[in-house]
Amino acid sequence: MRNVIAQNQEWIDQTWAKLEHKLSKVTVKSRNKLPYTTIDGVHDDKSEDYVTWWTNGFWGGLNWLMYLGTGNEEYKKTAERSEELLDGAFSIYTQLNHDVGFMWHLVSGANYRITGNPSSCTRNLFAAASLFARYNLDGEYIRAWNGGDERAGYSIIDCLMNLSLLYWASEEIGDDRFKKIAISHMNMALRDHIRPDGSVNHIVNHEIEKVGVKEVLAGQGYAADSCWSRGLAWAVYGCMISYIHVGKEEYLEAAKRTANYFIEHCKKTDYLPVVDFGAPEEPVLYDSTAGVCTACGLLELAKYVSKEDAQMYTQEAINILKACDERFCNYEDDEDALVLMGTVRYPKNEIAWKEVHIPIIYGDFFFVEAMLKLKGNEFFIW
Repeated sequence: MRNVIAQNQEWIDQTWAKLEHKLSKVTVKSRNKLPYTTIDGVHDDKSEDYVTWWTNGFWGGLNWLMYLGTGNEEYKKTAERSEELLDGAFSIYTQLNHDVGFMWHLVSGANYRITGNPSSCTRNLFAAASLFARYNLDGEYIRAWNGGDERAGYSIIDCLMNLSLLYWASEEIGDDRFKKIAISHMNMALRDHIRPDGSVNHIVNHEIEKVGVKEVLAGQGYAADSCWSRGLAWAVYGCMISYIHVGKEEYLEAAKRTANYFIEHCKKTDYLPVVDFGAPEEPVLYDSTAGVCTACGLLELAKYVSKEDAQMYTQEAINILKACDERFCNYEDDEDALVLMGTVRYPKNEIAWKEVHIPIIYGDFFFVEAMLKLKGNEFFIW
């Protein structure tokens, strides 16, 4: 792994310098926002119209990563301000859902582990309790979203990333109930979401009074039997998160299986992932966020496999990041976003087409996280 990084050190250093130069300005400019995308190059602000929006933790998390990588106090100030802005979401309980890990663990969890702030610990534990409460005891899954009975049986592959909040809570307060629920949900995903070939189901509609699957839904992918690329990215990294916290070989094997599927299909488009690996070849629709998230998962996977496989997974992560850097990154001052060409879902209607090839905050987050890993920083934000 280190040999591969050494061979790419010049590119790593140059890329980090460019993103740090850009983000050192953007962190001050967008300090009082919770950005999701940009409009005419300027960050929008979810703290004003949708403080419970699921991506609202990524901006603060990105700034904690930059603080760890640079020591620049301006990033710390912005991360702490993001956490303050998120407090409003706790007063709207009915709008909180399975994504409270994305919202708080990357901000409050990071703050507590970096600075020891007790208020951040409390926020994170409240979020963990909220996620804990979504567990369906009979069906053995964490329910996705809210709403009526039509969604009561839904679980989604994305939630594997939120399990880190539950693992942390058990480790922090010495109560294994949180961890047991995370493990149960992870085991369900191995059974119901991750296919034998390494592709994944996005949404599974479960029986709610017993273990069982009613149907598989396309969700944000092209079709129920295709493979949404960011859903696959959530699986690669999510399996590694559970393996790191639990150590079950089944999780590592699932991480390798999903990683290999992603790599095989991403190569076909020069390491620029399309939105869905099972969709028609035309039109060509990319999702940069799927690539940078997977790269983070690959770099973690490389730490737990043979030396030969470690080199392979590290190089493939770098191939994805280099392709993103060359084709999708914007380092100019007139654009607040860093990574462009993100896509929310495979577009099936006019509204969805407006969410194709746009900057999305978690694209920036995962690109920075991956580059920080390549620089040798061992802080595991998850």
